[in-house]
Amino acid sequence: MSVGRVSAAIYLAVSLAVTYIVFGSPAAKVDPGAGDLPFFLILALHYLWGGVLLVSSAGPARFSRARYRRALLVPEMLAAVSLLFFLFTFIFALNANMDYVHRFIESGGNLRLALDTRTERLLAWVRVFPLVAVNLVTYLLVRFARPELVRATHADRSRPPDTVVRPWAFALTLLSAFLVAISMPSFLSLDGLWPLGWIGFVPLLLVLRSVRFGQGVFYGVTFGVFTTLLSSYWLGTFSLVSLQITVFFFLIYYLIFMPVFLFVYRKVRWGRFLVFPLAFTLFEYLRSTGFLGYPWALAAHSQYPVLPLIQITEVTGVWGLSFLVLLGNSAVAEWLGSAIERSCSRRTPFERQAILAVRRDFRRLAVTAGVVGAVTVAGVLMLRANTPADAPARTVTVAQIQQNNDPRKSDYEQTFATLASLTDSVMDSRPDLVVWSETAFVPNIRRWSVDDSVRRFHRLVHEFLGYQRRLGTWLLTGNDDYEVITDADGREIERNHYNAAVLFDPVGERRETYRKIQLVPFTEHFPYREQLPWVYELLLEFDVHFWAEGRERTVFEHPRMRFSTPICYEDVFPDLVRTMVAEGAEVILNISNDYWSLAEVQAKQHFVAGLFRAVENRRPVLRTTASGLTGHIDHAGRILQTAPYFEEATIVSEVRIPPLRTTIYTRLGDYFPLSAGVVLAILLAGAIVSGARRHPSGRKSRGSREGRVDWRRIWDDE
Repeated sequence: MSVGRVSAAIYLAVSLAVTYIVFGSPAAKVDPGAGDLPFFLILALHYLWGGVLLVSSAGPARFSRARYRRALLVPEMLAAVSLLFFLFTFIFALNANMDYVHRFIESGGNLRLALDTRTERLLAWVRVFPLVAVNLVTYLLVRFARPELVRATHADRSRPPDTVVRPWAFALTLLSAFLVAISMPSFLSLDGLWPLGWIGFVPLLLVLRSVRFGQGVFYGVTFGVFTTLLSSYWLGTFSLVSLQITVFFFLIYYLIFMPVFLFVYRKVRWGRFLVFPLAFTLFEYLRSTGFLGYPWALAAHSQYPVLPLIQITEVTGVWGLSFLVLLGNSAVAEWLGSAIERSCSRRTPFERQAILAVRRDFRRLAVTAGVVGAVTVAGVLMLRANTPADAPARTVTVAQIQQNNDPRKSDYEQTFATLASLTDSVMDSRPDLVVWSETAFVPNIRRWSVDDSVRRFHRLVHEFLGYQRRLGTWLLTGNDDYEVITDADGREIERNHYNAAVLFDPVGERRETYRKIQLVPFTEHFPYREQLPWVYELLLEFDVHFWAEGRERTVFEHPRMRFSTPICYEDVFPDLVRTMVAEGAEVILNISNDYWSLAEVQAKQHFVAGLFRAVENRRPVLRTTASGLTGHIDHAGRILQTAPYFEEATIVSEVRIPPLRTTIYTRLGDYFPLSAGVVLAILLAGAIVSGARRHPSGRKSRGSREGRVDWRRIWDDE
């Protein structure tokens, strides 16, 4: 039987089996609704493709090469979609018992009650994974049963036939996404596997240099989506919409980025190996800015344990280290790609050209290795310069309290009792400052200190204020804050609520307040309520509560130091922290609540991302979390102390503040990715001018057009 007919039979048989499982078996869906439409659409596409294969196998004998190229690409597209849906389903099955799901349902939300997590995971395997498996089986069947078909459809007369990369492009793309994800703190290794950062992008780059433009866009987008999902899967525990929204927007980002990148990559000849590191560095910067900014899982983050290497961020910011890592990947990929072309071109007219390309790209690889070595040596010297043993320094004692609960979802009185007990346990160390986490104390201190309409909150706030005065030292706590908007007659029109950090002095006076500026999009803030009211209402249906944006980068004045308090994930935004330092902060003191994730991976990724702010600005960084990873990082990026994950704990940090200086990054900001964009534009302009000179008529030479051949004879083995 032909491969086409076998593939059609497999698709239709599996689709029928899944239909029975979903509608007629003991594992059938109960009361399917609108939320099941994506699954039904994916199932329908598998039926459709099985039918197309069946008809094509029995149809006319003559088909174009392009048609069979699409026939090989469709199973990869279906595999990508079905695998993505399976991972979504499995991730949310892991969270079936999470309290936010049950609170949402109990409040009238439009979800069916999830079963226990073990049952939900089993259902994901039974209902969804067969659709993943059928595409993978077909993918392998064609490549092992009819390899000449794959080679033929990928043939390109202008280059030697690629029998290594092109046939396995989809598998290599998924491999690249996996390697990049696990090079950072991940589900596989909490510390990350930093050497993989230097080769994680290589499989993707090998694919992109080998395949056609449209295929390159597909593989690039597939890489982006799966890298995002694998590195940020824990967002499924944050809210009902965070993971979907993040993956959706990264899908859009890569749909915009990949065509532009591939266009430039194919235009530029001289310096082509620079195109990817330049373009992707600029891309990382652009996706990290604005309302939708998400500077998570940057290429540089995998290198956080390599102290000499990360010192470069004092000069370039985190972007320079990303560029260096991406440059290493690009150099390896170009050299390896040339070597593969040489192996495929032996005893052909392409052999001499391939040998020259291997030598050229090996020289580039050697130069890149030299650059990395030079940066490492410079980093060693910078480390020594920043840690002289006899350098004068101020030392401030800071007590960091990790109460190990989610304050907003716990009993407020019990949380306060835990905070007080843990704080009392460290007072013998006579701290200059006690730090509680983000919204550690939930009732609004400003309001309930004077408003007694809710006696429980009024009483609890006064208990807190009395306790703080008895401590006899400075205390910083996360808390809600608000601002009343009045009309001309002084009547309240509106009340803006803020996620804030509040500093109290030893006698109980409220000194200063910082209001969070960079809010989490869609789950803390949505600025387009009037333009997109239906999105706003949908978010409210999913139990989302919004804050107002703060406007002032507060620098807190303590008798022994000046510090700023980026809240939650604000510490992963390089420019925001940089401006705080530029305005006088001597210490970066992040307060956060990572308890919601219940994932050590999320906590470590957050900690690692914030670590780079210390080196960029040469300021100590302290992170105090409700739970997650509380710790102390010195100004050179060394991790000095951490508290255990998801346990009640305290840290007493002796924070050393060396003589202050302004780094190049603090002074100039994000000049590096913008400069990368300028260099990229120059390379493209040079390539266009050079191309116009080669073809003064404006027309490019074309090779012979593909003819129509008897591809069915190859496909059907007739």
